[in-house]
Amino acid sequence: METGYKVGDAITKNPVTIKASASLKQCADLMAKKHIGSVLVEEKGTIVGILSEQDIVRKAVAKGTAGKKKVKDLMEKNLVTITPDKDLFEAIRVMRDHNIRHLPVLYKGKFLGLVTMKDILKIEPDLFDLLVEKFEVREERKIVQAETEEGVCELCGEYTKEIKNIDGINVCPNCEDEL
Repeated sequence: METGYKVGDAITKNPVTIKASASLKQCADLMAKKHIGSVLVEEKGTIVGILSEQDIVRKAVAKGTAGKKKVKDLMEKNLVTITPDKDLFEAIRVMRDHNIRHLPVLYKGKFLGLVTMKDILKIEPDLFDLLVEKFEVREERKIVQAETEEGVCELCGEYTKEIKNIDGINVCPNCEDEL
């Protein structure tokens, strides 16, 4: 499937960066101030990693080590990237496959910017349904109360000592999965 939009159409050209030597507190303050979910990590003018809010929570806050860590301790060094000529659907697929929401954009090895789920939805809001489907966001299933007694299955007609009433229909264990 193609959307007709390219990654380059949705790119954030000057994403927020932070030094690898910065503290997690400095990083979290910057992310809160800018209302962003990730920062690119920079050393000597080169992007060397990315750090997301989820990384901070899972790798430091949840472990009680946030006060002791630096950005370089938690950043993801193995960047998953994409080129600006790829379709937005490809970006969604890459994000899904790697369980990420932020993709650095490179062209011939040169850093151009960042594309995020939010950026994609700003360009093409109709992709929301596709994102929900692709990331398998599902509603919680209704809990079914089943009472066990003996009787005749309304689906197959067989008598059983283990009849269950599911949503008003008496079914045997063999037919239960058909509902």
